[in-house]
Amino acid sequence: MKNTSVTFKESKNKEKLTMLTAYDYSTAKLMDESGINGILVGDSLGMVCLGYEDTLPVTMEDMIHHTKAVSRGAKNTLVVADLPFMSYQTSVYDAVVNAGRLIKEGGAQAIKLEGGKDMHEQIKAIVNASIPVMGHIGLTPQSVNSFGGFKVQGKSEEAAKKLLEDALSVEKAGAFAIVLECVPVKLAKLVSSKLSIPTIGIGAGDGCDGQILVYQDMLGMFSDFTPKFVKKYANVGEVMKLAFKEYINEVKDGIFPEEKHGFKIDDEVIEKLY
Repeated sequence: MKNTSVTFKESKNKEKLTMLTAYDYSTAKLMDESGINGILVGDSLGMVCLGYEDTLPVTMEDMIHHTKAVSRGAKNTLVVADLPFMSYQTSVYDAVVNAGRLIKEGGAQAIKLEGGKDMHEQIKAIVNASIPVMGHIGLTPQSVNSFGGFKVQGKSEEAAKKLLEDALSVEKAGAFAIVLECVPVKLAKLVSSKLSIPTIGIGAGDGCDGQILVYQDMLGMFSDFTPKFVKKYANVGEVMKLAFKEYINEVKDGIFPEEKHGFKIDDEVIEKLY
């Protein structure tokens, strides 16, 4: 069955949602065939695909380019695309226009943006334009400079109260789901219980209504930094390096390519060339 923003919302208190990031056609196709509920084309591509230190340099053109590729590979999976830094903070108008570009040009079925009460009007306007919105609060990577780094959010009474208020505001604005990133487990569980829309956790414990991870993290393909909340389900990075090394050695030693890897031509054709 096709996953949509409606099926996501209806899953609340019924079944756990599963999401992963993807940034290209072949990966999205594999995830889609595996039965994942949702794919996020995250601005995390800035770090894992483009080599930036954070998500801030990612542009709308970057997001549209990668979203196009993912949307071609995902048939039954809900494709959600991130609005990058400064594509929606500047005005409600910019938020709606850029959200529309990710849908119209990128082929996404929903967009995600960071922020709580401060983004209420942007979320509301995008939803009013018939574009489903997934919220994102807690550790919001685009605010890394304001936070002073990638830190757990909501640990003090004041911060926890604000996080809950932000979640309720995002829901009221019309979001169909909300990501909780790097939020204490008990707080994330409380927030989830207060909302009628599903929460998608990343470093927020098992009390959320679903989970999301960056696929390169969970497959051991990104070694620059591994967050505490990541579980490695496979060490694909090491398998890739071993295969690359074997290929290099076989080419240098004349083992690859073999006869079966080539194409034939009649000898008489070759003889006429001499």
